[in-house]
Amino acid sequence: MKNSWIEGEDYYYNEKGFIVLTARYHLTRGYCCGNGCKHCPYHYQNVPEPKRGELISLTDHGKKNS
Repeated sequence: MKNSWIEGEDYYYNEKGFIVLTARYHLTRGYCCGNGCKHCPYHYQNVPEPKRGELISLTDHGKKNS
């Protein structure tokens, strides 16, 4: 529920003005939603292949979640 989100802790706005949910938000929610979120702390466990593998390879090379 957005009304209980704290800007800078649960989300921030990216350079295009979109809301990006933080790892803190995802940990509070308690599970991977499967959408491939930028700050997913669950290693994309519910993201279907081949997208999951692509996202994991990006995080392994430090190109995402930075």
